[in-house]
Amino acid sequence: MKFETKAIWVGQEADETTGATIVPIYQTSTFTQSEVNKHKGYEYSRVANPTRTALDVCLASLEEGKHGLTFSSGLAAEHAVLSVLRPDDHVIVPIDMYGGTYRLIKEVLEPYNIQFTFVDFTRLDEIESAFLPNTKLVWIETPTNPVLKIFDISAIALISHNHNAIVVVDNTFATPYFQKPLLLGADIVIHSTTKYINGHSDVIGGAVILNDKILYDKIFLIQKTVGAVPSPFDSWLTLRGVKTLAIRMKQHEQNAFAVAQLLQTLPNVEKVFFPGLADHPGHEIAKKQMTGFGGLVSFQIKGGLDEANIFFKKLKVFQLADSLGGVESLANYSALMTHESFPHDLRQKIGVTDNLIRLSIGIEHIDDLLEDLRNGLS
Repeated sequence: MKFETKAIWVGQEADETTGATIVPIYQTSTFTQSEVNKHKGYEYSRVANPTRTALDVCLASLEEGKHGLTFSSGLAAEHAVLSVLRPDDHVIVPIDMYGGTYRLIKEVLEPYNIQFTFVDFTRLDEIESAFLPNTKLVWIETPTNPVLKIFDISAIALISHNHNAIVVVDNTFATPYFQKPLLLGADIVIHSTTKYINGHSDVIGGAVILNDKILYDKIFLIQKTVGAVPSPFDSWLTLRGVKTLAIRMKQHEQNAFAVAQLLQTLPNVEKVFFPGLADHPGHEIAKKQMTGFGGLVSFQIKGGLDEANIFFKKLKVFQLADSLGGVESLANYSALMTHESFPHDLRQKIGVTDNLIRLSIGIEHIDDLLEDLRNGLS
């Protein structure tokens, strides 16, 4: 099956009992057993639920993985993966990362004596030199949030596996439609399914996809023990969203190209960040490991917070909000929204400046989006 067909049918066969074409919402906390421990594969919905299973199987298929687990949020998925680590284990992470991941590291994991080294992942030599005898895991996020840097997954995976380290890739921005990290050498893929996979800004969720059964069993144990699982209804909403992922991603990217090209021409814009632009530093790597460049565009407005707020207030179609990846277009002031947990000096170092604005380009008519940006930046 091709991607578009998998998204609609894998894990979502007609219900055997009723013939329902669409996977039902199994809104139950528990399942009746015929004898003690004799059941039909389900006991309690914290451990497994048929609606959630359908989503697990579908997402694993889209990422070309064997095993999928879905969670109540992207950060719950991240926490479950990082919970396989033990005190004194060492992890190499990019200095450019999502603010929520940074907060998870600083506030939850480092106090348990899990060690993290922050590195510029555009420098393979720096990654190589960061390995220690106790390095267990390397964390990749590409494209990055919010300046859309591109990291070479294959090259980093090769270095990491030479040191027997697990490679995790946050594939939220690219989605499996544009990038498949498992085929590039990654061991684990993570998603905030809240974003493009669901695509309608009406559910919070996360996912972990991998091939290794031993790792899967460890993460599944954490999932069923901690219980950060999506409800049957959340799973159903995400399944409904993923059916249109392919067609949405095509339109997101098409609109993003037009937005990036417009922003380059406007006098109140200092710099544009979009991997599809030929002058983007990661453009060639993106062409090698991605089949498309995604729907995020960031730019630096001339000025700072005051000018950014004027821009936000003048927008009519774009909405000022956290999150991304929905069918609607959103604008985000990353320094005080997604990356508020970063110290100011670190924000400046990684490019999350006081004049940086991130745009999640929706699937509205492109003429309306361009006119909205022209008005906002006039």
